Amino acid sequence: MNELIKSVEQWSKDKGLDQAESSKQFLKVTEEVGEVAAALARNDMDMLKDGIGDVVVTLIILAQQNDMDLYECLNTAYDEIKGRTGKMTDGVFVKSSDLATDKE
Repeated sequence: MNELIKSVEQWSKDKGLDQAESSKQFLKVTEEVGEVAAALARNDMDMLKDGIGDVVVTLIILAQQNDMDLYECLNTAYDEIKGRTGKMTDGVFVKSSDLATDKE
């Protein structure tokens, strides 16, 4: 995985993407997320695999543009969620702090 991420980062440098505007890179992230949604809607597993990979590539580049790396971002997110409690509601995990409470 390390070598693959380094390859994506080098590809990004070769294309000048590492110095591009992050806001434009984020638009690319959302475009690729849309392709994941389309793949799920069509139940197209090949398209889904490609779409997930494209999302990861665009996120690697977004992190790189902001002097971060994928591992740093993932570690930060995991540190936040590792002790999180909650429950599954209609197939979605809802963290405890977001569960509806009686406010009366």
